[in-house]
Amino acid sequence: MQMTGNQASDIAVGDWVDRSVPAAARPYFRLARIDRPIGTWLLLFPCWWSLAMAAPGWPDLWLMALFGVGALVMRGAGCALNDIADRDFDGRVARTATRPIPSGAISVLQALLFMAGLMLAGLVVLLQFNPFAIWLGVASLSVAAVYPFMKRITYWPQVVLGLAFNWGALLGWAAVRGDLDWAPVALYAAGIFWTLGYDTIYAHQDKEDDLAIGVKSTALRLGEATPAWLAVFYALATALMALAGTLAGLDWPFYAVLALAGLHMAWQAVRTDIHDPVDCLAKFKSNRAVGWLVLAAMVAGRVAGG
Repeated sequence: MQMTGNQASDIAVGDWVDRSVPAAARPYFRLARIDRPIGTWLLLFPCWWSLAMAAPGWPDLWLMALFGVGALVMRGAGCALNDIADRDFDGRVARTATRPIPSGAISVLQALLFMAGLMLAGLVVLLQFNPFAIWLGVASLSVAAVYPFMKRITYWPQVVLGLAFNWGALLGWAAVRGDLDWAPVALYAAGIFWTLGYDTIYAHQDKEDDLAIGVKSTALRLGEATPAWLAVFYALATALMALAGTLAGLDWPFYAVLALAGLHMAWQAVRTDIHDPVDCLAKFKSNRAVGWLVLAAMVAGRVAGG
């Protein structure tokens, strides 16, 4: 089998999983990306933003904890589905060839059973919410299920990822208020543009391999124009977040703190070196800071107005 790319494996050797997790369980930890939590954070933050925006004061800590568990298990289930769908592609790329399925550490059947168990855990979490939120959560599965296959047919799979990863912007509001309004819809749209930005940066790590194996991404579509497009994506994300806060009636501290998140995204657009995979990964991971800043903005805007 000929492998493309010259990057090292994306699985760390000798990390806490190797040191602390029993050998039989390690492939499942790797499959669910528990050793790489940034994806869980990026899935979780829109949920927390929406909870804070919908809350009458401070966000409910129990709901925040439920969404934390839900994000962990559902991100793991999504990664399992993605690796099942991409097992042939992953085996041809040096960076991903050591992942559990292409390396033979676990079988496709084992991965499917593991994914089913994670989805069952996610269902248990979802059933803690009100009926409207439960059905809204179930509706998200159709979007999440098609994402792994979109890179085969479109240069914009990141749009579908945004639709899936930001569903919590709708679900958080629904869990608090039992309905939807324009504020969470605006926040959902903001999250989609945020995802377009950070996942385009992430995709620049794999553009040479993607070309070689024939899959598509916004990194390939936008190419050298990526920095300008990042500025557009992040500007729209910030503007729509501001609109969501206005529609939700948040007070002035929201806008002050949101400006810091906007500056961070602008820094990414200006400073990301799309030709340096290490820098792309670092800038991608820095979106955790954006998540915390927007959450702080939501909480400050709600508490100040309360």
